[in-house]
Amino acid sequence: MAAPLNCSASELIPLLGSTPNASAAATYLCQRFGAVASKLTDITYAVDNTYLLFSAYLVFAMQLGFAMLCAGSVRAKNTMNIMLTNVLDAAAGGLSYYLFGYAFAFGSPSNGFIGRHFFGLKSFPSQSGDYSFFLYQWAFAIAAAGITSGSIAERTQFVAYLIYSSFLTGFVYPIVSHWFWSGDGWAGAAKADGNLLFGSGVIDFAGSGVVHMVGGVAGLWAALIEGPRIGRFDRSGRSVALRGHSASLVVLGTFLLWFGWYGFNPGSFLTISKSYGTRGSYYGQWSAVGRTAVTTTLAGSTAALTTLFGKRLLAGHWNVIDVCNGLLGGFAAITSGCSVVEPWAAIVCGFVAAWVLMGLNKLAAELKYDDPLEAAQLHGGCGAWGLLFTGLFAAKDFVNEVYQGKPDRPYGLFMGGGGKLLAAQIIQILVIIGWVSATMGPLFFGLHKLNLLRISTQDEMAGMDLTRHGGFAYVYHDEDDGSNLPASFKMNRIEPTNTNTPTPNHQHSTMLESTV
Repeated sequence: MAAPLNCSASELIPLLGSTPNASAAATYLCQRFGAVASKLTDITYAVDNTYLLFSAYLVFAMQLGFAMLCAGSVRAKNTMNIMLTNVLDAAAGGLSYYLFGYAFAFGSPSNGFIGRHFFGLKSFPSQSGDYSFFLYQWAFAIAAAGITSGSIAERTQFVAYLIYSSFLTGFVYPIVSHWFWSGDGWAGAAKADGNLLFGSGVIDFAGSGVVHMVGGVAGLWAALIEGPRIGRFDRSGRSVALRGHSASLVVLGTFLLWFGWYGFNPGSFLTISKSYGTRGSYYGQWSAVGRTAVTTTLAGSTAALTTLFGKRLLAGHWNVIDVCNGLLGGFAAITSGCSVVEPWAAIVCGFVAAWVLMGLNKLAAELKYDDPLEAAQLHGGCGAWGLLFTGLFAAKDFVNEVYQGKPDRPYGLFMGGGGKLLAAQIIQILVIIGWVSATMGPLFFGLHKLNLLRISTQDEMAGMDLTRHGGFAYVYHDEDDGSNLPASFKMNRIEPTNTNTPTPNHQHSTMLESTV
């Protein structure tokens, strides 16, 4: 909370001159001024807190978007499972971030590697933060865990989700956020002591690296160790599409994520009343927040259209699933530099992000890598491109506007700012890959060796909704629909003799039976 403005009676008395009772008048005026200043300070604090809380709610709403996206991207027989894992990412992540994660991330004062205060929010709030800031950062932490869950969908044991989600949100992710977002972190652009990496620090405004790369790299190792789903590649090694059961849910999830991204990116300013740079005391903050929302929109929109026409050229059809993933890839990429680039540069970001995603998906198929939601390619690959993009296109005026206190700091290489910022961004990419690989890789390998990672072949074939969760997410009452029956029962069923007269749900039943 900002300190109220001060007024001294001794400073006012000379201004009142020889006025009778000048001392009493000066005291009275200072008392009135102090009361008004305190009220204005309280209002400013309330406005900023409301803005941050609203942004936190938007980011948390992205969990619903993730849930819908995941549900639509898996086969019907695994819908309940993936929905439950999304719920648990938030619940388990809430406790682990409360107990350990926030302290490791923002427990100042600390060293450059890890925070060491506020475990279980002990002695909190203080001058270094308050509860709304904790809630906002928790929403970011569970977003990283949700990314990873998509990579290992349809074949992972329930206990593995609980273990990795708690470890990721309670330790792995907070360390990375401490490095780049805490005032004590060794590589952040807003480091408190001003001793910045390469004179610039890393600009990762809303988390292309901190959130998206962390979740994507963790998902990469999980999917590599676990292996592809049964049937994903045939005996000759050719890719076989295991399509999700609902494009409608995918589109719904994508729009919810798009909506939530306006809390993710513009919300990362944390305050709304503060003025910025040379744009004036009134328009400064609003200009920066509005520009961030615009660059976010343009990058995602460009990536969606690029994917639409790119996939048309490559595959010969218009695919809404690919367009949705391309859109999200553009968002993941712009998240790093959204506040420090021109709107036209955001279009470049989205265009390249779409081709990065399509290229990585092609490479994944060649290497027989299976990620049902393309999470590692989308969040990891496009997130890395976003960091490079910031090092290339960050504008001088916007960098100085958003990151104040150090004039003439390095900015984008293509904007005339030299290569120091780009070098810092490359360092971030390398250390995130190294840190997440060194922590999450052994965790998933250990779970694999303990037979706690992947479900059995029989369970995977039947679907986890039936074998692990007591029944399918979708219930049907058509006696001729066997999509929600065990495979052994369906083999012994007597099919109706009149096959020329389909039941009302015949088409839907056929689709679901093909997914089981």
